[in-house]
Amino acid sequence: MYTRARGDGQALATRARKPSLPSRARLLPPSARGGNGSLGLVFDHVGIAVSDLAASERFYRTVLSVLGAEPSHADAELVEWDDWDIGPTDREHPVTRGLHVGFRARDRAQVDAFWQAGIDAGYRDDGAPGPRTQYGPTYYGGFLLDPDGNSVEAAHFDREHAVPHGRVDHLWLRVRDPDASRRFYTTIAPHAGLRLTHDEPGRVQLSGPDYSFSLVRDERPLTEHVHLAFPAPDDSAVRAFHAAALAAGYEDHGAPGERAVYHPGYYGAFVLDPDGHNVEVVNHNRG
Repeated sequence: MYTRARGDGQALATRARKPSLPSRARLLPPSARGGNGSLGLVFDHVGIAVSDLAASERFYRTVLSVLGAEPSHADAELVEWDDWDIGPTDREHPVTRGLHVGFRARDRAQVDAFWQAGIDAGYRDDGAPGPRTQYGPTYYGGFLLDPDGNSVEAAHFDREHAVPHGRVDHLWLRVRDPDASRRFYTTIAPHAGLRLTHDEPGRVQLSGPDYSFSLVRDERPLTEHVHLAFPAPDDSAVRAFHAAALAAGYEDHGAPGERAVYHPGYYGAFVLDPDGHNVEVVNHNRG
């Protein structure tokens, strides 16, 4: 699903800015992302579709500003905070549901302030700030629900290499079959900068250098319609990702190639994971 470019059937939109593209594609504006996104250690970007863009923009502005994050781009078709993008639903992009996203907080006080800002603005609680030692001995998080019911957290805990404050620290995706999802993500892992860091029945975790995402099966509804993009160091890694996925029988969602409509040098490829999430590896070629 959503965000930044999505090849022949992916992307967020700046539909009004561009002539017609393949029917599944939405355009994403070529925002600067700060430096060469392909060489950073974080998710290149994560994107969701929201049922009411204005309402979701208000929510994310309210809580992410407490973490020191302000939009790097905002218009009627897309609001992005560097690695986090939201855009409106349309026929090809149903609303994202059932996602958990955790943003990095500077310290415990910032977690408290994030949660309180959301509560004061009338948003729904999903777990008051406090230690969550089941996730780690120093883990401290506070949780809210966004307007579409996705779980949004500010978290602080000890980590050797931590993402900057206000950036996406981790995701939880509730999947139909963790084993099937594990096979997909371990197939692409060598080309997406991922490694398997947790593997047990019901929960699989993959990590990049300073972020993680977990594939979970529990009693909660499945996660729907998320777009995940991972950075690549060069174009050959993008091609290798796409070739490995297709050789393993996964569905193409956009062949490797330059998408100069996003910005000159934008080189990406797209496949669908077993739950239909749009997964991309991208090299920005920004040197």
